[in-house]
Amino acid sequence: MEPWRIIATALLAVAGVLLVLVIMAKVRDHTSSSGQVLISGVVTFTALALLGVLMLTVLPALLTWGIVVVAVAAASVMLLAS
Repeated sequence: MEPWRIIATALLAVAGVLLVLVIMAKVRDHTSSSGQVLISGVVTFTALALLGVLMLTVLPALLTWGIVVVAVAAASVMLLAS
């Protein structure tokens, strides 16, 4: 496994943790339902985990780094907007 894949996946994991927490907080604010919060957290975490596995194994470099840039930008905007 190439080192750039590990670095990119680690960056996605850091941004992903922030995204999961922000998304769960937004769902809690809009619905006030703990069940919906749990479902949104599980779905978001599963999608990020699957994306991380794909980044570690098969996705090309340009697509991998593009995903990292989008995830970090999304996490930054969500944190600044809240």
